[in-house]
Amino acid sequence: MTKLSVNINKFATLRNARGGNNPDVVKAAINVQRFGADGVTVHPRPDERHIRYEDVRQVKKIITTEFNIEGNCREQSFVDLVLETKPTQVTLVPDVIGQLTSDHGWDTIKNKDYLMEMIAIFKKEGIRVSIFVDPVMEMINGASETGADRIELYTESYAKQYAMGNKQQAITDYVDAAKRAKELGLGLNAGHDLDLHNLKFFKQNIPWLDEVSIGHALICDAIYLGLENAVQLYKRQLQ
Repeated sequence: MTKLSVNINKFATLRNARGGNNPDVVKAAINVQRFGADGVTVHPRPDERHIRYEDVRQVKKIITTEFNIEGNCREQSFVDLVLETKPTQVTLVPDVIGQLTSDHGWDTIKNKDYLMEMIAIFKKEGIRVSIFVDPVMEMINGASETGADRIELYTESYAKQYAMGNKQQAITDYVDAAKRAKELGLGLNAGHDLDLHNLKFFKQNIPWLDEVSIGHALICDAIYLGLENAVQLYKRQLQ
C-alpha cells in the first residue's frame, strides 16, 4: 500500500497571512489523520514563513500516524529540531535560504561524505531517513552509498510533462529510477506537484511506491471539495 502523507504547510501560510491562530495548524494535523491520511508532513524553514518550529513541536504531540519532517540539514536549527522531536522520518532537501519551494534534488556524488555524516546522526536516534533526488541514475546509485533508508523522487518534471499530454515521456525516467532504487534496496517516496490528475498514472507505473507527500494541490482541492473529501480522493488514486 502506498501511504499518503499530507503536507500541512499551507494551513500555516494562511494563518500567518492574517495573524492569530486561524486556521489552527494542530487541528489541521488532527483532522487530516482523522480523514484518512497515513501521515503528516511539515517543511519548516528558518524564516518560519509558514510552519514554525513551535508548530512542529505541537504537531508531534498529537501524531497518531507517521510524522515526516522535511528540510535542509545544513541548517543547524533544523537538525536540532528533528533530533528534539524525533519524527518517524526526516526527508533531507537541499534548499537554499529563502527558496520559494524545493526545486532540485541532492547531488549524491558530490555530497556523499556530507550526507553519510548527517544521515548517521539521524539514524542513530532511530529516525528513518529519506533524501530528495532527481530521477537520474547516477544520483540513485549515489544515494545508495549514503546510508539513506529511502529516496524521494522530485516529481515536478513528471507533472509538467504529464500536463502537456506527454504521459509516457513523463513517466519513463521515474520508472527507471524507481526500478534502480528497488534493486539497491532503497525505499521509495515521491513528491512535488502530484495532484488528482497525475497521481493515479504515477502509482500505476510504480506500484511499489512507499509514500507520496502532497500539500499544495491537496489543500487547493480542499478549498472546493472539502478537506475530508480531498484526502479520500487522493487516497483513492493510490489504490
